[in-house]
Amino acid sequence: MAVKHAVKSDTKPDTKPRGAEATAPGQRACLEYQPGFGNHFVSEAVAGALPVGRNSPQRPPLGLYAEQLSGTSFTTARAENRRTWTYRIQPSVVHRPYVRIDNRLIRSAPFNEAEATPTQLRWSPFPIPRAPTDFVEGMVTLGGNGDVATQVGMAVHFYAANTSMTDRCFYNADGEMLIVPQQGRARFVTELGVIEAAGGEIVIMPRGLRFRVELPDGPSRGYICENYGAMLRLPELGPLGANGLANPRDFLAPVAAYEDVKGPFSLVAKFQGNLWAAEMSHSPLNVIAWHGNFAPYKYDLARFNVIGSVSFDHPDPSIFSVLTAPSDLPGAATVDFAIFPPRWLVGEDTFRPPWYHRNVMTEFMGLLYGAYDAKAEGFLPGGASLHNCMSAHGPDAESWAKATRAELKPHKIENTMAFMFESRYAMRLTRYAVESSELQHDYFEGWQGLEKHFSPQ
Repeated sequence: MAVKHAVKSDTKPDTKPRGAEATAPGQRACLEYQPGFGNHFVSEAVAGALPVGRNSPQRPPLGLYAEQLSGTSFTTARAENRRTWTYRIQPSVVHRPYVRIDNRLIRSAPFNEAEATPTQLRWSPFPIPRAPTDFVEGMVTLGGNGDVATQVGMAVHFYAANTSMTDRCFYNADGEMLIVPQQGRARFVTELGVIEAAGGEIVIMPRGLRFRVELPDGPSRGYICENYGAMLRLPELGPLGANGLANPRDFLAPVAAYEDVKGPFSLVAKFQGNLWAAEMSHSPLNVIAWHGNFAPYKYDLARFNVIGSVSFDHPDPSIFSVLTAPSDLPGAATVDFAIFPPRWLVGEDTFRPPWYHRNVMTEFMGLLYGAYDAKAEGFLPGGASLHNCMSAHGPDAESWAKATRAELKPHKIENTMAFMFESRYAMRLTRYAVESSELQHDYFEGWQGLEKHFSPQ
């Protein structure tokens, strides 16, 4: 891809990033990525912008400013340390003081608006708003756990937007964001480059990274897991060996792209649970070059190498884990992100859907497209369910009846993609989640048809 140089201007032109090709709405952008999970990447949008042999020379090339973005403490062990050096037109500190703005429907832990409930819950898809609404304005918090101030726990949000962000950007100082589009493409124009994702792909936005969201196809909707704790990483493979599940080469980070544009711009920050805004006289997305291992990335869920039983029984759903964020309790994550993609079922003498279950881990599920094999109806694309710690759940009566009578020949589950945010902490809900019209109050009815079949010999 040819790298474009910035054009200086005293007026505000369009804000297409230089160094990444942009296209008209409805067309697929020709974007370039760097493969690998957690790699130390090197990228420059203008040749010669990266200093050689040092990070912070007395006079960086091209009249740029050197600035480090630290995702972990300086003294974090090398294997876990995350940081990126950026070389930018102006430092990030050039902005007016922050002022509080309306949080709208965004909430953060601790969640105390409603009592925690063991009742199994399910929501219908949340609608796309009619009024002009961008990504930040369209975020709605369902709930979460932990405490944002102590960097423990997570939160779950929906987003539904119909308007691109133009003269404002956003960053989240409270946690990294795992974004799961369900409808419509979303283009994330970040300090470090451009990432585009559609349904069936995910984007991870690191804590503190500035970005805006554009909607190339119009309205977009999806899910967000905000992780307050240790960063998401690939799960260990154990007896599986060196390969399988999500392979590192399939994760993609952007190449450098920048804007040399004068304002006004608004920089929106999520900090300690509240939204703040600072006015700027230029675009904050002004990084000409960067190197490091603290960067946004995307992943196509279709690349997941599904592992399953080829003899009998339905294995534990941990084999579907794409990413995990460990907690202080070994083996129990703050967040596990698991998916349930197309796959073959071949188990002999086996009840093939997920079995009935009570789990110390809390399970929040969403559906991107198709149908989920444990729920015959009512669990819709764009909807969600919550089964809190130790709340019983499993296939509804119709799914149970179908599975117990099915001919056990090899069967491929196709045209589906469900996912789960699983957490060691119980999830508390917002008032909006409890009172929304999308909450399905008859969800429990799906299990009431599970009748007694016991027949002593």
